[in-house]
Amino acid sequence: MINVKSLSTKVTQATNGLMFPATIWFASRTLILVAMLLVAPLLPAPRNGIAATFGLGVFSGWDSIHYYNIATSGYEYINGKGNVVFFPLYSLTARALMSIGLPFEVAGILISNLAFLLFLYVLYLWLYQYQGERVARWTVALAALFPLSIFTATIYTEALYLLLSTAALRAFDQNKYTQTAIFGALATATRPTGLALIPGFLLAAWKQNKLPKAYIAGLLTSIGVVSFSIYCAVQHGDALAFIHAQKAWRPNPGFDWQTWWKMLMQITVGIRNYKHGGIKDITHPLIFLIIVGCGYLLWRHRNKLSAAKVDYGFGVLFLALWLLAGDPVINTSVFIVSTFLLWHYRNELTPVTLFYGLLGMAMLLLSGGTISLSRLVYGIVPTIIAYGIFLARHPRWGYMSISFFTILLFIFSIRFAQDLWVG
Repeated sequence: MINVKSLSTKVTQATNGLMFPATIWFASRTLILVAMLLVAPLLPAPRNGIAATFGLGVFSGWDSIHYYNIATSGYEYINGKGNVVFFPLYSLTARALMSIGLPFEVAGILISNLAFLLFLYVLYLWLYQYQGERVARWTVALAALFPLSIFTATIYTEALYLLLSTAALRAFDQNKYTQTAIFGALATATRPTGLALIPGFLLAAWKQNKLPKAYIAGLLTSIGVVSFSIYCAVQHGDALAFIHAQKAWRPNPGFDWQTWWKMLMQITVGIRNYKHGGIKDITHPLIFLIIVGCGYLLWRHRNKLSAAKVDYGFGVLFLALWLLAGDPVINTSVFIVSTFLLWHYRNELTPVTLFYGLLGMAMLLLSGGTISLSRLVYGIVPTIIAYGIFLARHPRWGYMSISFFTILLFIFSIRFAQDLWVG
């Protein structure tokens, strides 16, 4: 006999669960819209920025112009330089929507925001199956409210790539290899970091002793980038044009220790002192040493304090460090913390998630610079998952993180609207 009450409870729980991604998506979009369309236009033009105006133009900035040019005029590649560094799928999708009468800005905004909603659902359902509801909820909240999620609401490829790469990873874990190949191929046609999916699938197939079709699916993932390479060969006479053109953005491929050293110096001694090549203002390094000293004392005497006091203490110290040094703290900590958490939770992640995450982080480390580092790390979904597991295990840090990230997302949204650098 069917237990009607039990069945009703399960249906209610399932419905509530499926409402969570939509609710958190709506909350994050509302926050971004308020910041960009209501608050930013009221503020004066900042130094090195512009006065934001009410309109869809605030969602287009920096790299957005390249996607517009590709969608309307195609690719350019002259003397080893051009917009071929931007992979085609996002612009092709925008062009398809433009063909039915939508302006480019409307098409781009729709692609980003709808793809992000679908991404949150795919992420939630995937983690619900492998990690449970608690981890799924924390991870979805983190993904939606992380400050770099501003790029999932604007005319950028982040949302589309997150959707396609996550769908491919989930399909692989579910042994749905046709879907793996399709979503994976689309992902490698969206962003260069999609290349990390290919060895990630092959290594996971080997690790889990999967059937030969798992290897085939992993190899077929390369169809996206191979197709783009063929286009570059035919159109521009250089099959690797999208790699060669990267030199305009990152002139020295490999580990660029100088840019990492620059970020470290900006954090420890300050931008002003770094520019002058010496200590001209003692204030910044002095405050930095005080923060480090407080952190040491807090760690040394942690057993004498409650866990809450220790956690909140480190939270306050990190906030102080961010107020002192700004963006370099975010860029550096996002990369270091993400890499640490990927390894720390390696036994709780599925093999394909772990391999793709580590390979993606290795690509960023060897990319030749740290430009947009935190944004690129955010685009690698295993880093979000690893952080989500941590927040689920340590909810006090979860509430502190989400609160801080929400404030930062609001600030980043205003900065993007003012054409100031974000990420």
